[in-house]
Amino acid sequence: MNVKIKRALISVSNKKGLGELAKYLAGLGVELISTGGTANALRASGLEVTDLSRHTGFPELLGGRVKTLHPIIHGGLLYLRNDPGHIAQAHDHGMLPIDLVVVNLYPFVETVAKPETTFATAIENIDIGGPSMLRSGAKNHESVTVLTSPAQYKEIIGEMRTLDGCTSITTRLKLAGAAFRHTALYDLAIADYLESPK
Repeated sequence: MNVKIKRALISVSNKKGLGELAKYLAGLGVELISTGGTANALRASGLEVTDLSRHTGFPELLGGRVKTLHPIIHGGLLYLRNDPGHIAQAHDHGMLPIDLVVVNLYPFVETVAKPETTFATAIENIDIGGPSMLRSGAKNHESVTVLTSPAQYKEIIGEMRTLDGCTSITTRLKLAGAAFRHTALYDLAIADYLESPK
């Protein structure tokens, strides 16, 4: 089953290739939702962006620690598009479907590899919201496309050009597997760091 991309949530630390992808999506009329530095980068490229806090109706809290951990976000990613009960609840609670998640995580491994990195800095570079969004989107890959790396952007643009703004179930399943592998390795790196002598 092909799924049309109408709304994308973009939150990336590595902004390589972001402009090309976002401009392509915007050219198709895809609504772009974003946060912080990513939203600023998109606006600097002349793109219209919906701030995540406006989308959820809730401000970022605790110095940015709590922003994407919200039912409007995860409901929009997880609800089953062919389940009448899910559709009704999503409608009742203002959960708009999110069809594409573009997230790469805080650079934890790169941060802790620097000799000057303090333990406190390392802890602040543990991404919580990013892996949660990737896992929600990947679980619902029947309807949601998940991108974790700039290396995937060209392929997804190519497929969307071929499929009139849609992605295929084959591609979404492959990307879901890549997302779960990515978050698993990310968590393993954090565990290794926390368990290592300090």
